[in-house]
Amino acid sequence: MIAQIGDRLVLEGTHLGDARRIGIVVAVAHADGTPPYEVRWLDTGRTSLIFPGAEARIENRHPDETSEPAR
Repeated sequence: MIAQIGDRLVLEGTHLGDARRIGIVVAVAHADGTPPYEVRWLDTGRTSLIFPGAEARIENRHPDETSEPAR
């Protein structure tokens, strides 16, 4: 998994009833874009360090996007 600052990290629920979580990558620990990532969650505004698992995917930021999407 490779991410850049500004990409979205999408976590799918792993159990019945779990909600999908979406966050914006605000920091990448390694120059090659590998985890861990610091992510600001859109639902809470909190920031956390995450080592994404199999339930996660990265959605690359479109080159002409300058800000995060509206909540």
